[in-house]
Amino acid sequence: MRILQVILTPRLSGAEVLAKGVAIGHQNGGHDVCIASLEPEHDDFTHISAELRAHNVTCLFPTRSMGKLGRLLFLHRAIRSFRPDIIFAHATIPALYVRALPTRVPIVWVMHSGANDFANRALLRAERLLSSRAKAVIGVSQGNIDNYVKEVGSHPSMIVVPNGVDVSSFAHDDAMPPVPAVRKQIVQIGRYIPEKNQLQTVEAFAYVARAEPEARLLLCGVIENLAYHAAVVERVAQLGLQDRVQIQGPRNDVAQILRASTVFAMPSSFEAHSISFLEALASGIPVVASAISSFAFAANFPSVQLLDTSDIDAYGRALLEALTQPRTTRPLHGLTLQSTADRYLAIARDVLNLRVKLS
Repeated sequence: MRILQVILTPRLSGAEVLAKGVAIGHQNGGHDVCIASLEPEHDDFTHISAELRAHNVTCLFPTRSMGKLGRLLFLHRAIRSFRPDIIFAHATIPALYVRALPTRVPIVWVMHSGANDFANRALLRAERLLSSRAKAVIGVSQGNIDNYVKEVGSHPSMIVVPNGVDVSSFAHDDAMPPVPAVRKQIVQIGRYIPEKNQLQTVEAFAYVARAEPEARLLLCGVIENLAYHAAVVERVAQLGLQDRVQIQGPRNDVAQILRASTVFAMPSSFEAHSISFLEALASGIPVVASAISSFAFAANFPSVQLLDTSDIDAYGRALLEALTQPRTTRPLHGLTLQSTADRYLAIARDVLNLRVKLS
């Protein structure tokens, strides 16, 4: 099977990392896989594209940003050159572009957004127009499906396929080089946007810092909202915590960071099915996160605290408690990268078999 995955921007973010893992899994399974994008590759993605190419996954990324017509033409050329049997379009914008093309290749749309994209009326009108062009719609959470049905209407084929994590990256291996641990380090990994609430973590860390002199905080992720990132930097300075808080950009060594840290924080206002949250669970690190529906499945896991992180004192107390908790093994049945890749492949086969029967 020839499988084309379409993403918006090759960058170090959840949907793109998932697409990379699924692509390598399918390629290693004997299929021909290509990843195409609508935007040029970010510098933080180059190690991932190198890994993709090392596994013989074709990468087709534009060298410059393009307008709407340019995006359509680039994607049209990618489809013609790769000749896929099926296309998986990750996220709303890529799904709209690929379905706007006059291609007969079956298209599966994967909804990754934790927000309701259809609150944007232009996106809603476009989706209502192009909805029937998707042979199947995948939601990474039930919330994705519920939003779609509420805003757009039902679709003949809607499936929930949770994101999966490569658990082998977090397996204990005596042959692996030791990672220098930062005693009592709290880490938050995620894009710098208001919805990720890094400012809440900074405020809660100020509470922690007063009680625990050895505590440190590491923030890292794609700097998507420049103003919000600047606000985080400014607030750390206002609190006089510059020597105890590191504010970094995207990192490609997440497994190593989690092994070297003591607590993982994730105070997001919303998530669909966060890769970072799954990685933290797989690593065994104590977790403190917001009590949102997409995290609820982990509520009873050991060393996991879910709460209202806007209550800064409560958030700070939870982080302090987590600093004393042990690492642990957690069940991630059905949430592995292999299980996600297998589900995508099964959906592709169903779509192609249906196409053969109807033709």
